[in-house]
Amino acid sequence: MLPTISWLLTKKNLRLNIVDAGSHRRHPERMAAPISWVHSSDLDDPTPFLSSGNVLLTDGAQFGFDAAAERYDYDVYVARLVDAEIVGLGFATRFLHQGMPPALARACERVGLPLIDVPDRVPFIAVIREVADQIAAERSRRMEWSISAHKAISRAALRPNGLRSILIELERQLSCWVGLFDTTGNPVLVPAQQPSDDRFAAPVRDEVAQALRKGRRSSTSLTLDSGQVTIQTLGHSGQLRGALALGRGVPLDRAENELVTSVIALATLALEQNRELEATRGHVRSTLLELLLAGNVTAARASASELWGALPAAPLSIVVFPRDVRSHYVLDALELLALDRNGHVFFGVRDELTVVIAELNAGQRAVADLVTAHNLGAGSAAAAEYSELNVALGQASTALRASRGSVGIADFTDIADTGMLGVLHAAGAEQVAHRVLTPLTDFDAEHSAALVDTLRSWLAHECSWGATAAHVGVHRHTVRSRIDQAAGILDLDLESFEGRLEAWAALRMLE
Repeated sequence: MLPTISWLLTKKNLRLNIVDAGSHRRHPERMAAPISWVHSSDLDDPTPFLSSGNVLLTDGAQFGFDAAAERYDYDVYVARLVDAEIVGLGFATRFLHQGMPPALARACERVGLPLIDVPDRVPFIAVIREVADQIAAERSRRMEWSISAHKAISRAALRPNGLRSILIELERQLSCWVGLFDTTGNPVLVPAQQPSDDRFAAPVRDEVAQALRKGRRSSTSLTLDSGQVTIQTLGHSGQLRGALALGRGVPLDRAENELVTSVIALATLALEQNRELEATRGHVRSTLLELLLAGNVTAARASASELWGALPAAPLSIVVFPRDVRSHYVLDALELLALDRNGHVFFGVRDELTVVIAELNAGQRAVADLVTAHNLGAGSAAAAEYSELNVALGQASTALRASRGSVGIADFTDIADTGMLGVLHAAGAEQVAHRVLTPLTDFDAEHSAALVDTLRSWLAHECSWGATAAHVGVHRHTVRSRIDQAAGILDLDLESFEGRLEAWAALRMLE
């Protein structure tokens, strides 16, 4: 342990005493504060030569003698020492002064600064050497502990479940709790860890999620009732692999922080290796998806059973969403979901789409929760059997395009129930309709014609010249002339069914 005022008082060879012990019993934290060094000075302002955690020894020459010592402003002197964050003041009684100046004792008592009576015949160097020897012994002990702890962590890393063994060993070495989180901010359970209510507490999970959303390497901290929690993200900026949370009632010292830094490096390496395995698994998943779409279900089932287990059982729900800059978070979440659902969910990446195949109900709800959690826009369709997978994939893709980037799952059934016009609207056919009719609307605007209104009325009246003329209020020959003119401008054969259908659909899309 590092030396403290309380420790110094136990050294019988020094014969030190605390002045006004009752006052310092009210401030036990000052008596237990670690001493970083001992300095001696009889300057009126020694603070330029002091640093935080020092103990100052003085013979009081700066106070003067007799009447001068009585007039000295001890409160100002002690205030300087407190501002310099020294942990105690030692005064050599019966050396230059006959006893402890009462005003100095009162000034120290007022601010709670420990005042030590250093008796005559006890040289300051003896106090300094005692503290120096203890600091050196503590440094040696911490060095031995650090070497031993790093060896233990290295041995843990060589075990088959290296990452989990590292975390368990870190908890043992630091008497702390450690929480591991994946790239999505979800807790990763590690068997045999020390029990802790704080490991995955809501404030810790919120802080982890916020750190991961930033997408860069970072270290943050928060304070719980049980102590301080440090959170470190794992991986490289832009490609985070997760986060590590560590909590303990007292702060970590330098050697302990170095051990945590080593663990973070090892954990990052382990997760990077896992990432390479995940990339390989992703390629295998995509290959199996192609086998399923090609109708080779038997081969896909056999391969999947060797790697993950059974494929989802029909009837199926097909959900598709686009890959984007956050795709690795979504794919990580899908990987965990597929493993957790034990065959109820399968997924693969195809071109620019992520395709999820889930069992109706059991897997479908879980996929919907994932889409909501990641604010995704998705399309879905149903397939009674794997033989209908291609058709369902096309329908789900249509539903995705119809969603136009909105969050949530757009189901193909809802779109199909609106009929062909509904599907066209959902697919964004208005833009095509606008391009088809633009030459006609431009002609009307330039020549103050009424070709668009006449065409719309003519199609609405089942292409009847007389009914259209009556509705528009012109002669039937005028109607025929306008329709012929519109056909030429649109480059459509309005005498054919196909031409009339395209003109009608374009007009309906723009209504």
